[in-house]
Amino acid sequence: MNSDSNGSAAYMSCEDKLLSHEILLWERGFSFAGGIDEAGRGCMAGPVVAACVIFTDRNRIPAGLNDSKKLSHTQRMQLRERLLAEPSVRYAVSEVSANEIDRINILKSTWKAMAEAAKALPELEYILVDGNPVKGLPVPSENLVKGDALSASIAAASILAKTHRDLLMVEAAKAFPRYGFEIHKGYCTKLHNEMLKKYGPCPLHRMSYAPVRQILFEQGFEQGELF
Repeated sequence: MNSDSNGSAAYMSCEDKLLSHEILLWERGFSFAGGIDEAGRGCMAGPVVAACVIFTDRNRIPAGLNDSKKLSHTQRMQLRERLLAEPSVRYAVSEVSANEIDRINILKSTWKAMAEAAKALPELEYILVDGNPVKGLPVPSENLVKGDALSASIAAASILAKTHRDLLMVEAAKAFPRYGFEIHKGYCTKLHNEMLKKYGPCPLHRMSYAPVRQILFEQGFEQGELF
């Protein structure tokens, strides 16, 4: 790893295994290869968020990147700040709302968010995608199962998508304080289910999701009647 002025490891080395996929792409001539990932696909409230990240300087990739699920909240936020502050990092974030998820389904919404994030980076030449193949991307792509633990650029995208969405849900809690969005971030936790049963759905809930549909049925509403 490269070190900062204090001698601490600040940047990844090209020998780091997390850069193996990026290095292969760089050697193939893709100078602007990026990683893309999403957050919030399994939630029953709030948007699905996608982020795309390109490292334009292989000597200035922040150390400590990993699958966002393997990092603490503090680690994710610290890495978020480092990624956003690093001039050589190109990134874009896209959101697809709960209403749109209900309209076109979560898979198409995830693809839409990823495509919009990718299209916001005009220099992008190739994409490493976490998980399954994605339709509608603007450039060639390669999918990596559990890619956020295999690719530095996907790991960075997972961190930006996750932290961006978490911050959105913390703000949402101010508008809808009954539901505890600042705690569970819209995921299907015991607390969230209890609040949903107690208060019914709010405009941030995905009405097409089974737990929300069940509450609508029990309250005698059809999907789309509440808001």
